[in-house]
Amino acid sequence: MRIFRLLLAGLLLASVVGNVHAVVFKIATISPDGSLWMRSLREAAATIAEHTEGRATFKFYPGGVMGDDKAVLRKIRLGQLHGAVLTSGGLTNTYTDVQLYNLPMLFRSLQEVDYIRERVDPVLITGLEEQGFVSFGFAEVGFAYAMSQVPVTAVDQVQSQKVWVPDGDEGAQRTLVAFDITPIPLSIADVLGGLQTGLINGVTVPPVAAIALQWHTQLEHVLDLPLLYVYGTLAVNKRQFGKLTDDDQSYIRGVMNDVVRDVNGRNRQDHERAVEVLQNQGLVWNTPQIGEVSQWQSYADKASGELVGAGIVSEPLYREVLQHLTDYRETVD
Repeated sequence: MRIFRLLLAGLLLASVVGNVHAVVFKIATISPDGSLWMRSLREAAATIAEHTEGRATFKFYPGGVMGDDKAVLRKIRLGQLHGAVLTSGGLTNTYTDVQLYNLPMLFRSLQEVDYIRERVDPVLITGLEEQGFVSFGFAEVGFAYAMSQVPVTAVDQVQSQKVWVPDGDEGAQRTLVAFDITPIPLSIADVLGGLQTGLINGVTVPPVAAIALQWHTQLEHVLDLPLLYVYGTLAVNKRQFGKLTDDDQSYIRGVMNDVVRDVNGRNRQDHERAVEVLQNQGLVWNTPQIGEVSQWQSYADKASGELVGAGIVSEPLYREVLQHLTDYRETVD
């Protein structure tokens, strides 16, 4: 009997010791279950749990059940969550330069995006980590287009519309103000209702997101001009991540970096398909005239200058990107 008690005590002690080093990551995302993000994340989580023998596990909260980006970040600060799949705009209060690629009409093509990201992504990832978040890279959502319930092609036409902006996204709000557009801030969860009730009648959003969130059902027109490049990241609290051994950290970085890289590539294909879906759904793509495009670009340059001047994006990094763009354009023009 004494030997049995000793064996039982030993097993209990081993269980306690084994669980002391288990680190759980509670991750929120707006992506619904069954989406590309969620399928990829769950597969990666299973691989990580097996490789680390349970030392690192993930629990996901999909479908926006934890609230919008602002609510999720608050819960991360309180320790109720440990990470999330966030848009770049959602992290601006943590690290303002993360919205660098969001500057209006910064890119003319996806080829320019690839050229810049290859050179600047590491800078932004390092900046996030210095501010307490471990990022596993950026995943493209696609170019955002102005979509509305009425046809618009010129800036002055949009200025009279009721245009949505993400609640708490200072950069996006300042951008609309620079275009002399009065923004109407709403959480993502309130946008569909806002379109249905007439509180807003215009959004700037990637086609993929418009379809996933069903906003396209309340819209009729698209301005055929890419205004913003939209992207997100999977990021976890650095303090929680630091509880892992160096080997486990390295392994998880490798697995999750692969997930984000894969989602990034697939999202580009989805973006192209989503454009076709919107066209097939009857949304009218309105092409601006050359003079109207120049007007949009003029306002965009003004908005970027004001964002840099306000410190929303640091000037040295902005100048670095402009130089990279100049170098690239000289090779293709």
